Amino acid sequence: MQIYLVGGAVRDELLGRPVSERDWLVVGATPEQMLALGYQPVGKDFPVFLHPQTQEEYALARTERKSGHGYTGFACISDPSVTLEQDLLRRDLSINAMAKDQQGVLHDPYGGLQDLQQRRLRHLSPAFAEDPLRVLRVARFAARYQEYGFQVAEETLSLMSQLSQSGELSYLTPERIWKEMSRALLEPHPETFFQVLDACQALPHLLPDLIPWSAQADIVLRRAQQQALPLAGRYALVCELANFPANWANALRPPKDCLQLAQLCQQQGPALLQSQPSSEHLLATLEGCDALRRPERFTLLLATLQCSHDQLAATDWQHALECLQQLDYRDLQQAGLRGKAFGAALRQLRLDALRTLNLPGG
Repeated sequence: MQIYLVGGAVRDELLGRPVSERDWLVVGATPEQMLALGYQPVGKDFPVFLHPQTQEEYALARTERKSGHGYTGFACISDPSVTLEQDLLRRDLSINAMAKDQQGVLHDPYGGLQDLQQRRLRHLSPAFAEDPLRVLRVARFAARYQEYGFQVAEETLSLMSQLSQSGELSYLTPERIWKEMSRALLEPHPETFFQVLDACQALPHLLPDLIPWSAQADIVLRRAQQQALPLAGRYALVCELANFPANWANALRPPKDCLQLAQLCQQQGPALLQSQPSSEHLLATLEGCDALRRPERFTLLLATLQCSHDQLAATDWQHALECLQQLDYRDLQQAGLRGKAFGAALRQLRLDALRTLNLPGG
């Protein structure tokens, strides 16, 4: 039995990046041997085990053979005869196909270190084109490592284009597309993810509403990164760039907070962007955004729209919200007002408060 550290941990260690997760490869072992050593089985499609102390994943060496469509259409073969080189060859990129043994010796049968030094994302073999998910993965890696100067190799981009035209992308599930896209949106250069997908003609098949990808879109996502927007804000911006496609809720199935913020941008964005708003407009918009009950989401809404609209007077809107938050309603309650009478008096109190702000048009 031989044990190797593989994949991203080796790659990032060589790049000087922090290593947050470590994956291990076991060559020359059987599932029975792993169980006898106290490892816990967790793999469904192939043998993966959790270390009894560290709980890190240890996978038995395996090979793969294309047996159907999509990223799940593979038959996995795992037995003690599978070598380190055979296991590494099934991986997507050369920089992900390096291993380090327990003595710290680097094993690099496919030139991953050279590609790392030359800042190149290069596929390992023609089998790369058998898995449509790799189109998204390479685009995501490009978004992560753009700050280091990495570029997708021309021959790899060509294979990605072949995959895009083959129809295989249609076998990707909404969940898998969202998983890769959401991770890419949080990378240091999220705009690069879409640039690469555009370059290999994948966008028309995955996110047709984003065609064509533009320089303005690059600017918007760079601002989102600079402002450290959370995922919901970045997703809302992409939706805005695509003119809020109605089908994305089903096509991508994003989490509820992402979907709600995107809908709020679409519904309330025009009102928030209006110049010289009256006090009536201020109040109606704050109520429409549910800003008094959900001020944190309102602040995120403003930060999101500021990335794509320089003219948004976010400070004025924050002042308007703070003004309403500071109002004292006790006099209305002590006056015994109820129902519609209370609502009308409360609305007038808020309007009077907003007029004191002396905002343009207030």
